[in-house]
Amino acid sequence: MSEIKRGEGNLLREAAADVRYLADRGYPKGSAIRFVSDHYRLPEEDRFVLARVVVPHKIAEARRKKARSIDNIREHILWVDGYNTIITTESLLKGLSVYQCDDGFLRDTQGIFSSYRASWVTILAQIKILEVLAEACPARTEFIFDQQISMSGSLASEIREEMMARSLEGTARTARDVDRQLKDTKAVVATGDGNIIDAASAVLDLPLEIAKREGIVTIRL
Repeated sequence: MSEIKRGEGNLLREAAADVRYLADRGYPKGSAIRFVSDHYRLPEEDRFVLARVVVPHKIAEARRKKARSIDNIREHILWVDGYNTIITTESLLKGLSVYQCDDGFLRDTQGIFSSYRASWVTILAQIKILEVLAEACPARTEFIFDQQISMSGSLASEIREEMMARSLEGTARTARDVDRQLKDTKAVVATGDGNIIDAASAVLDLPLEIAKREGIVTIRL
């Protein structure tokens, strides 16, 4: 990663600092974001950015302790939060805004999970992710996709074929309770979802590894 941008405008940076101040002093984050955003008259998009980026200090520290680098998953079992990982990687490859959040994890702001449609960038994102995993040599990799999203079965099938082509042990499948399964597993989990990170014992940020390799600039508020 060549550098980290220091925010997308002074106003949003100031708002993020104010939300951090309130959240770290026990104010509910949602209320803090609403209060600060109203004060600065921020548009809905910026409010969503604050919700993704700002993490209270204690929670951020706990999450950072769970983070594992790609070099430390050899011979470990890895479960991949399929859509979370692919959509963030797509945002990186498209040149969209991707934020390095207070807990160290990358998150985008596409907000398109329920209406997600695969595109040519999806294929490129899959390739980048699988290339990283093939070099990392986990004992087994299991991609899980939300069954409720259209074409999830086809996407899982494509990834299974690509895994076989790279001699990558594991599978890709769909499920109706992806979040629950990821929270319950004892495996390393690849995700940027804060609720899943809080429940996991060890977490890998695949988009962050790809950003580093590709020299893609992300944003820090």
